[in-house]
Amino acid sequence: MKFSHSFIVKPEHLDEQDHVNNVVYVQWIQDVAVAHWRTAASQESLENFVWFLLRHEIDYKQQAFEGEEITATTWVGTATKVTCERFTEIRRGETVLVNAKSNWCMLNSKTKKPTKISEEIREQFGMRSL
Repeated sequence: MKFSHSFIVKPEHLDEQDHVNNVVYVQWIQDVAVAHWRTAASQESLENFVWFLLRHEIDYKQQAFEGEEITATTWVGTATKVTCERFTEIRRGETVLVNAKSNWCMLNSKTKKPTKISEEIREQFGMRSL
């Protein structure tokens, strides 16, 4: 199950070279992941679980500039008992700007300790088991 979000590059997203700063891409990767979770998860899941980022791997392919429309698309891949991989692709039209793979750990929202990813959540997000 893929989730996408589109937006326009703003002046505050730019660095000294007048293109989107790499740190901004990291923020967009996190933002689209959180939006996917909040849009697709059940109310019970939202109340009981949160995700903790463990790792990002990012390949920067092309630059983006002020005023351009950007689309970030994310989806979940394989999962272990408490972690899952999440992929993100950021595009300007058909041009891929960034490919990313992130690893996330599911936490109990009250204890903040790792917790098992339920079958319901695995099915809801299309997670494959490792």
